[in-house]
Amino acid sequence: MKDEPYYKIGELGRMFGITSRTIRFYEELGLLESCSRDHSEHRRYSERNVIRLKRIQQLKDYGLTLAEISEVFELARKDRSGEIARKNLAKKYRHRLDEAKKRKAALDAYIDDISWHIEQLEKEEDFFGCPGAACGSCAWYDRCDVRVLLNTKKEKLGI
Repeated sequence: MKDEPYYKIGELGRMFGITSRTIRFYEELGLLESCSRDHSEHRRYSERNVIRLKRIQQLKDYGLTLAEISEVFELARKDRSGEIARKNLAKKYRHRLDEAKKRKAALDAYIDDISWHIEQLEKEEDFFGCPGAACGSCAWYDRCDVRVLLNTKKEKLGI
């Protein structure tokens, strides 16, 4: 179309916070459609490439590699309905979601643990004192590693 707006490489770079070199690299990888050139041989990119760059940015933000993005784009190109690409992408997202949930669980455990340590440091006046002295009323009774260590030793001794 003659009236379709075109963007220079620098304009696209500023829109997405990337370099002209990155845009040319994406074009070399086939992630961007080949562009036309104006009378002075400057690259001109269509709005369709703006959409593709936005999709690349989104997919990278969700942890996909450029190779995976290329695979998704190729699937979408081959299957114009997009069903195969959507299913493939949903599978990748499910895997990443599972990984994120595991990381979240580990982070939640870390937050709980450090919260326990803060509470114990604020309660106990003697740095080397046993925070388990208040085991009966301690909200962290089940996780007190000092209590577990002491009880294990007592069990071995038969006390």
